[in-house]
Amino acid sequence: MDRMKLLVTGGTGYIGSHTCVELLNAGYEIHIMDNLSNSKSEVCDRIAQICGKEVGFSKLDLLDQQGMDALFTEHSFAAVIHFAGLKAVGESCAEPLMYYQNNISGTLNLLSMMQKHGIKNIIFSSSATVYGDSDQVPYSESSALKAINPYGNTKLVIEQILCDYCNADPAFTAVCLRYFNPVGAHPSALLGEDPNGLPNNLMPHILMAASGKKALTIFGDDYPTPDGTCIRDYIHVVDLAKGHLAALKAHFNSGGASQYNLGTGQGSSVFEIVKTFAEVNNVKIECTIGERRAGDAPTSFAKVTKAKNLLNWEAVHSLSDMCIDSWRWYEKSGS
Repeated sequence: MDRMKLLVTGGTGYIGSHTCVELLNAGYEIHIMDNLSNSKSEVCDRIAQICGKEVGFSKLDLLDQQGMDALFTEHSFAAVIHFAGLKAVGESCAEPLMYYQNNISGTLNLLSMMQKHGIKNIIFSSSATVYGDSDQVPYSESSALKAINPYGNTKLVIEQILCDYCNADPAFTAVCLRYFNPVGAHPSALLGEDPNGLPNNLMPHILMAASGKKALTIFGDDYPTPDGTCIRDYIHVVDLAKGHLAALKAHFNSGGASQYNLGTGQGSSVFEIVKTFAEVNNVKIECTIGERRAGDAPTSFAKVTKAKNLLNWEAVHSLSDMCIDSWRWYEKSGS
């Protein structure tokens, strides 16, 4: 397995790039496919610098069937790690057609190419948003699925497509990894969260506030939680990346569809993560309270025993680690 070539879609993105590092360090050969809509090509150089290994790269969109066919014809991939997709909850509520076209149609194109070229393994970047706003937390893999925003619904639809495909082809293997809230950065400070344009998740805004660029806007402080702010399961991106490696090793050519939560199993509120960040990095963070953001559930955190038992994986980094690594990356990168 350690000499297999893997296709990583969205591999220059935040989670994808950290996963590429773990895959390369484990001995796999990788080729990244990314349209660079929310990342930069220089990430490939940083991955290579960390690992001391070459990284193949193709600037390519999931909707480009002809380009993907040429890529699959040129390379012999044993598996696909599928990160590519639009991912902002708020934007998905404003632009649902764009999300359904990109995420679902793009994945269908990818699966068609895999079918045509005989590739039987996929690890899919899903999301905890598939659980919706149920108050039955922590969420387990058997919890009811009910996405409450278009972004989450695209993940849910893709999971169902993968299950249907596995039922039709018992030799096909699909592992859906339901992420909670990744934060942090690689300890080298060469990789971190570096989106193009205005970020939509919490940590980049905390970093900007800590550097004095702008106050942090907290979207609502009147949720039914102890301090009124949303509670999320924050997981270090390196832990999350290692979860993909564990899933690949455990399920390669196993056949069938599987789903796993990747989180810490603990929830932290927005106020808690802001306070922790300020304390461990000795910085001041100015905050303002804004209106609730469309599509946000009050509480979301994971039950992670399935991943621990079947993948032999669990998160090891603390919230303090996440905050320290994020700030180190931000200061070094000059973002």
